[in-house]
Amino acid sequence: MRTTEQMMDIILHVANQDERVRAVCMNGSRTNPNAPADPFQDYDIVYLVTELGSFVRNPGWVDVFGERIIMQTPEKMAMFPPGLGGRFSYLMLFQDGNRIDLTLVPIHEQEKYLQEDKLTVVLLDKDRSLPQLPPPTDEDYRVKPPSREFFADCCNEFWWVSTYVAKGLWRQEMLYAQDHLHQVVRPMLMKMLEWQAGIRTDFLISIGKNGKYLEKYMSKQSWDELMSTYACGNVEETWNALFTMCRLFRDSALFVSDHFGFEYPERDDRLVTAYLERVRKLPPDAVEIY
Repeated sequence: MRTTEQMMDIILHVANQDERVRAVCMNGSRTNPNAPADPFQDYDIVYLVTELGSFVRNPGWVDVFGERIIMQTPEKMAMFPPGLGGRFSYLMLFQDGNRIDLTLVPIHEQEKYLQEDKLTVVLLDKDRSLPQLPPPTDEDYRVKPPSREFFADCCNEFWWVSTYVAKGLWRQEMLYAQDHLHQVVRPMLMKMLEWQAGIRTDFLISIGKNGKYLEKYMSKQSWDELMSTYACGNVEETWNALFTMCRLFRDSALFVSDHFGFEYPERDDRLVTAYLERVRKLPPDAVEIY
């Protein structure tokens, strides 16, 4: 595996040799002082360029970075609508395990780009046209305190959609149940756990993409319970996961509501939990719920 020094050398060498590239910046975990270093960290690189067309028309120009396992160019994909406007990105995983996420940004967008991410650092500025940036910080990625309305909506969404999971499980419609459990109920639980972690750290931390650092801010018991809700492949396991998630949500939501003085919807919790328990016990040939 090429070292960090070797990767940075080639990233800067390519930029220095190409007149179209006027500046190089980097952001992401490699510029985040609070992110743990490991061999899977991407090189999130931006080339500020005079124009994009000649790069895009010649996709082979990125071969100079090394032999790839696979590459994705999201702005050229039909299945996913492009989300970078007039920019273009190359996501490259190399045979040696390194990965570069390289984005081309038109030079006329430099001011806008430099304001987008406080983790940005300038690696090369050929024209000395970029301003001096403050030291990188992850403050924009830190957990934000909820408003009273956000807290109430999170609780309502969690308890409301949990009834869809129950309906799907009784019908033996596992894909329906799993989708609602993991795509709606779980994100509400994760949001509540995120707020709980924020309270415990005075909202000075980021839990990382997909909550990857959340474990550090949970008790071992709660973490083990959360882990037990994943990879449920049958009806009984999925019921267990749903009720475990309900307990975790209740505990964390009460913690958050107590801290901020919010009202926890105890009635919704009590009535929906009773409903879930009734549906779980309902025989498969039932014609009525009650």
